[in-house]
Amino acid sequence: MQNKPMQKKTFHGPVSPSDFADALVAEFNQGNLEAKRIGRGNHRIVQIATPRWNTSGGRTAITIHLNGVEDGVHVRLGQQEWFGIAASLGATALMALKSPWSLMYRLDDLAQDITSLQLTTRIWQTITRTAESLGLSYNLSERLRRLSCDYCNTANPVGAPHCISCGAPLGPNQPVACGECGYILSAGTKKCSQCGAKIKL
Repeated sequence: MQNKPMQKKTFHGPVSPSDFADALVAEFNQGNLEAKRIGRGNHRIVQIATPRWNTSGGRTAITIHLNGVEDGVHVRLGQQEWFGIAASLGATALMALKSPWSLMYRLDDLAQDITSLQLTTRIWQTITRTAESLGLSYNLSERLRRLSCDYCNTANPVGAPHCISCGAPLGPNQPVACGECGYILSAGTKKCSQCGAKIKL
């Protein structure tokens, strides 16, 4: 069994975890894949896997965690588990060395193995398409782009030098979002603590 690194992104805007869960199940619960949704409310999990009784290729499974956050959804892909894909690809290669014509009988296995290896990419493509169709982005919503005054707790717009209520200085504490993954960071952060991208000031 081999694992891929975990990946995370946060999408901001009018969205719920079920919006992503519905899109993932619609996209992957067909053909040689099974997708099922677990959980309710602000916490959903979608599991995508090739069937246990799969007749060709190796078996793979991956879990997508969808958590509602303030004005958005945090998406985290679990580690992809490959069951027998390496062995299946190895068998295909060995048979091809012995007899190139044997590849004709292994095309289904080979196609299934390649599909399994590309599963993470396909999941992110589906999530990104869904986010775009809903008008989501990695940028903070206008509501979250407000800074509370330390003195009177009044919400102030981003960039305001002084509190609109009491006049106190607001300072450089306004939050920013990573342009690569949407993670919310403190002002002045130079590198995203989630994905490692450089933050543009």
